This record gives sequence, C-alpha cells and structure tokens, in this order.
Amino acid sequence: MANIGPAYGMSRDVQSKIEKKYDDELEDRLVEWIVAQCGAAVGRPERGRLGFQVWLKNGIVLSRLVNSLYPDGSKPVKIPDAPPTMVFKQMEQIAQFLKAAEDYGVVKTDIFQTVDLFEAKDMAAVQRTLMALGSLAVTKNDGNYHGDPNWFMKKAQEHKREFTESQLKEGKNIIGLQMGSNKGASQAGMSYGRPRQIIS
Repeated sequence: MANIGPAYGMSRDVQSKIEKKYDDELEDRLVEWIVAQCGAAVGRPERGRLGFQVWLKNGIVLSRLVNSLYPDGSKPVKIPDAPPTMVFKQMEQIAQFLKAAEDYGVVKTDIFQTVDLFEAKDMAAVQRTLMALGSLAVTKNDGNYHGDPNWFMKKAQEHKREFTESQLKEGKNIIGLQMGSNKGASQAGMSYGRPRQIIS
C-alpha cells in the first residue's frame, strides 16, 4: 500500500466534500445495530469517523454482521480464528463481506469499494452499504434480524394480485374514466362559431 501524503487544491476540496457526507448520528445507530446483531463481543469503536473506520478495517466485525443475518449452518463468510494482521488478508476479508452483502440482496450501487473503508477514503459509502444491509434485513423479516426495526426503513415489496376469470370478464364491460363517459352526452347541436366565408 502506498504512503499517501496530504492532499492539495482540488483533491483536498473533493476529499473534504466526501468527508462532509459522513453522518455522526447514523454512526451511533449503526454501532448500536452491529452490537445488537453480533453481541457485545465485537466491542465498540471510539466515536468519530476514524474510530469507526479502525473498528471495521480488518473485516472481522463486518463478516460477523453478515453471518448473523443467515441461519445457522449457512454462513457465507469464513472468519479466521485470529484477526488478520496482514494488509491483503484484511482487504480480502472486507471483499468477502462485500460479496456476501451483494448475495444477500444489496444492490451494486449501494456497495462501497474496499479502499473506501481500508484507507478511509469514503466512510459515508460504508454507512450507505450498512444502511442498505439493515433495510434488507428488516424487510426480509425472517427472524435473523436483531435490534429495533425502526432503525431502518423497510424496502417496498411486491404485492401481486390474482384475479378470477369472472373478474377479468367484468372488467371488459366497464369504460375506464380516462376514456370519458358515454351516458347522456352527444355532439348533436354543437357549433364551433361561424363558418368560413368565401368571397369571390
């Protein structure tokens, strides 16, 4: 991993805009959910963006989180006995979490890049991924979600309707409102002003 020096000019402006998107209140809610979902063994981070990043950086907490959303016996991410210390192993652990989150149903546009977390490039993107994961867990309502359901918004679900043949036949006899009404109206007696005068 390259040693990254201070940013200047436009790079610094872009980075400061990205950092302003980070939400401290959302961090508190996400920490509460992760602890409720995984148990107190995962600990708690120091408050703030960098504390949150350090807590999640090796990928173990994230892996435990996504594994807790699956029933016993079908855990998607293998967690090593000792937390990984080598950089590429930590990044690999994060990548496994991202793959499991996508398989769980998080759309690609909501998934952060590994460097967003590992180098703290865009911690707001990490928050977005965790919010999407929490929303999916609440929506699935399969008994694997722990915590307050009001922490996340439920996603819209399909509401499929089934109609009988007789209901479908009845629908053919009704004139839709967008087509107007044919009851008691005709064009008889309507005039549109004077006819055109042709003078020779």
